[in-house]
Amino acid sequence: MIRWRIGKADSEKVAEFQQRTDLNRLTLEVLSARGYNDLDRIVEFFTEQELEDPFAIKDMDKAAAAITAAVDAYELICVYGDYDCDGITSTSILFNYLESMGANVMYYIPERDEGYGMNIKAVENLAEKGVKLIVTVDNGISAVEEAKRCKELDIKLVITDHHQPGEVLPEAAAVVDPHQADCPSKFKDLCGAGVALKLCAALDDGNYEAVIEQYSDLCAIGTVADIVPLNGENRTLVKTGFRYLPNTEILGLDLILDKLKIDRSNIVSDHVGFRIGPVINASGRFGSPITAVKAITCEDPDDAESYVDTMVTLNSMRKKSEQEILKDIDAYINENPSVLDHRVIVLAGKGWHHGIIGIVASKILDRYSKPSIIITIEENGEARGSARSVKGLNIHSCLTYCGDLLTKFGGHECAGGFSLKEEDIEKFVQRVYEYSATIEKPAVKTLYADKVLMPADISVEMVKGLSVLEPTGEGNPKPLFAILGARVTDIIGLKENAHTKITFTYGNVRAQALMFGHDPTKLCFGKGDAIDMLVALEINVFNGKESVSIRVEDHRLSGVKQERYFAAKDTYEKLINGEELPVNFIKKVIPERNELVAVYKYLNAVRETTMDGLFMRLSSDTMNYCKLRIITDIFRDKELISIEGATSRITLLPVTKKVDLEESDTLVKLRSMIGKVE
Repeated sequence: MIRWRIGKADSEKVAEFQQRTDLNRLTLEVLSARGYNDLDRIVEFFTEQELEDPFAIKDMDKAAAAITAAVDAYELICVYGDYDCDGITSTSILFNYLESMGANVMYYIPERDEGYGMNIKAVENLAEKGVKLIVTVDNGISAVEEAKRCKELDIKLVITDHHQPGEVLPEAAAVVDPHQADCPSKFKDLCGAGVALKLCAALDDGNYEAVIEQYSDLCAIGTVADIVPLNGENRTLVKTGFRYLPNTEILGLDLILDKLKIDRSNIVSDHVGFRIGPVINASGRFGSPITAVKAITCEDPDDAESYVDTMVTLNSMRKKSEQEILKDIDAYINENPSVLDHRVIVLAGKGWHHGIIGIVASKILDRYSKPSIIITIEENGEARGSARSVKGLNIHSCLTYCGDLLTKFGGHECAGGFSLKEEDIEKFVQRVYEYSATIEKPAVKTLYADKVLMPADISVEMVKGLSVLEPTGEGNPKPLFAILGARVTDIIGLKENAHTKITFTYGNVRAQALMFGHDPTKLCFGKGDAIDMLVALEINVFNGKESVSIRVEDHRLSGVKQERYFAAKDTYEKLINGEELPVNFIKKVIPERNELVAVYKYLNAVRETTMDGLFMRLSSDTMNYCKLRIITDIFRDKELISIEGATSRITLLPVTKKVDLEESDTLVKLRSMIGKVE
């Protein structure tokens, strides 16, 4: 289960702003729920912020001077990028601009095997090729040792980055990073592509006109894909880029739009986040990032198409590999279900593609609503890991706690990467569990809805009005709404039950909603049930007619007390992991015979359900999640039910002999724990 948080608008402010703006009520309610309760702030939100003078960023003048001198002297310049979408677009922007200046320029992006950022071997290889100036994009702020090597090799270094600087900065001709403490620029949240675009403007004496026309489409893609806040200058860059993107002059980008069948009349952030971005990223994850740079910078139509086709193929391979890893994980969890009963899920496997494990970690977090760490073990005995978390458990702090076991690590609050020896994996897992136990409350994935949707909100006019909030993304999420107490009237399977369509009544409205990835035979509800949903709203056009499309992001039976669920789940996990609990806690969760009978009768009636489904149906003041888990453990001990670990699906088994529940391993263990405490 995922925790929900539902916002609420200031109705008086919304009514006032309706009189003073041309925004519709639903849009104003979303803005109000997000804290926009001042008209000046609303005006500021919708006003495209003028880009600050590029020279406002510290050292931008030095960077421009060093690059211009190298161009004039026809010295070999290398644009040193990164293998993700932001790094690829940054590299393409600066390389193409320098080439148009007549520079003697090349680019270098490390393969994922080399690791993120500059490395000394690459610097040495570039020196052998005659490079006299390295300009980093989307990396370099932590390249202290590499900068020293550049100096030894008589290579001038210009760093442009957007990541947080450490205590020691690299020694370079210029260090351009708005996050430097003494940087006077006002806007700090640019991605690498945004910094690269500003560098190009600085090389044009601070004039943005030409670079915006040439590169704002690429910059918009890098900005959305890198998940930086879409406010201030980033919002301006993305909105501007989306205006240029439908008619892009970049051949490879034009081909990507065609091959992905992107609707050029209505390009939004989701097109980048879920379609364009993954295709560009796939070359860095599953092939070579050079393929993507060549696709973007190539001017030959046949070559560009070949590169783009390769990128699309690599993305398909990435999806297949991702599914194979998830299949391995499901099999492992089915054999070892206790791996889910910790505050952090840690999973390791041999030969998993290291370019995919970050995506898999995100999917495991989404599936189980817990921080996750995925480790791939390579043939040489080395292992790499990727971690994803939510607020409440700081991944960088966690990795620091395990630092003596790691050969390399880095990251921030919600994501990180690391390397370690295969023989240290088990120690690392236990150390992660140890660290997570020090956190006061378990970190749980949370979905934020802007408001409770009213029946009158489900109209074409209201939903169309939300389009003004684009571009959406980090800092300005796509609106999400709560529908509470909808009555299900029909359930229909789609594509061989891969997806579900439901019909429901909500007040005086009868509507349909789509639930992607949900088998209609395995839902927690049936016809006639009242359910709560978190939904996204879109406009669907069919045969020229517009209608509201409702997509369900999460759902549950109405009336679920989620905080009791999470507290009791945490108690259960502490209990089975041997953490010390007050004896009264243990006594309270040991089920009475009548409670065992009641749960078994329900299971006998439905034959199959999930653990969360069981909780939604049977929870009460005396029957919480912890007690229900213990009851199902007792039934599993005595082979009355089976529980599939990966899905928590409970299936009733035929009774072949008389069983004594009092002899179950679970009950014996709990009673022995009481004896030890007392």
